[in-house]
Amino acid sequence: MPMDLPPSDNSVVVTLPATTNEAANPTGTMDIKTIFLGGIFLLILLITMHAASEIVMPIVLAFMLKLVFQPLLRYLEKLRVPRKIAAFIILLFLLGGVWTLGMILSGPAASWAEKIPANLPHIQEQLNFLKKPVEKTQKILGQAEDLTKVAGPKVMPVAVQGSRLSDKVFIGTQAVATGLFTTMLVLFFLLAASDTFLRKLVEILPRFKDKRQAVDISQQIEYDISVYLLTITTMNVLVGIATGIMMWACGVGDPMLWGTMAFLLNYVPIIGPVVGSVMFLFVGLVADIDGLALFPALIYFLIHFVESSLITPLLLAKRFTLNPVLIILSLVFWYWMWGILGAILSVPMLAITKIICDRINKLNAFGHFLEG
Repeated sequence: MPMDLPPSDNSVVVTLPATTNEAANPTGTMDIKTIFLGGIFLLILLITMHAASEIVMPIVLAFMLKLVFQPLLRYLEKLRVPRKIAAFIILLFLLGGVWTLGMILSGPAASWAEKIPANLPHIQEQLNFLKKPVEKTQKILGQAEDLTKVAGPKVMPVAVQGSRLSDKVFIGTQAVATGLFTTMLVLFFLLAASDTFLRKLVEILPRFKDKRQAVDISQQIEYDISVYLLTITTMNVLVGIATGIMMWACGVGDPMLWGTMAFLLNYVPIIGPVVGSVMFLFVGLVADIDGLALFPALIYFLIHFVESSLITPLLLAKRFTLNPVLIILSLVFWYWMWGILGAILSVPMLAITKIICDRINKLNAFGHFLEG
């Protein structure tokens, strides 16, 4: 709006014209054109992320790992360790941990993989009580299918020969190795560069208000997501330790294997615990613990229930209050986009979105919608 400076004895009245943005949008709210263009940009971004998932996924994972290891990097810098050497130490620590864990678990995993085919008749016998309900369900579905059939030309079945299992395993292993290499490479440079990108962003922003807002958002994302990921990782470690101890105590054996599986599955909201319960049900059937086949699954469910319903919400309630419905929708959406890794990253990405929206005035309403 025009600003009139009060005249003095030897002064003239100076009228400052309103800027184009203020004249066009005096309230500061987004107009329909901005919302429309933002929606188009978001749609194009999601399509690109889905099409280039093999490239984008490792980069996003590297960014999340950078937030996890950022406190350790700052601690090493306080000890006067050069930044690049500190980043290299963190990378060696991460790769060494993954390699050691893989070597320890490869033997027990191969042993259980051999047990399952040999125990299939025993598992079928234990699950015999489900046979009649399943047969009735199949019969009903078959009758419904017969009613919906329409007479038409008979279609001859054609056998399609797919690729061999060894080829699929090789392709999957190659994709995992490529993704791991990309993640480690990007993670090293993110840790080594540290705040370089933030400094460059601050330099190119025109107004001091925008510079301060960019620094505030960056620091808040780093702090909140670091705390979130470290808290979740710590709780998952405790869940893994408790599960391993209980599996050893009830006679299943291989506590390292089952503790690690519980630790990894707990990163995936909802889907992970469901898969874990089914897995431990089959473990109990294979181990045949004196007729207590359901005991491992029950123990795992109780451990997860205490962690997810009591301890973790108590630790994170003051920092993260996300809408539970949107958490489920985000989980389903990112699982469809990127599979299991997308499900793991869904909640951190939703939390980052809320932090950004809470600190940009025009997006406050959307941030409030994300709040639990």
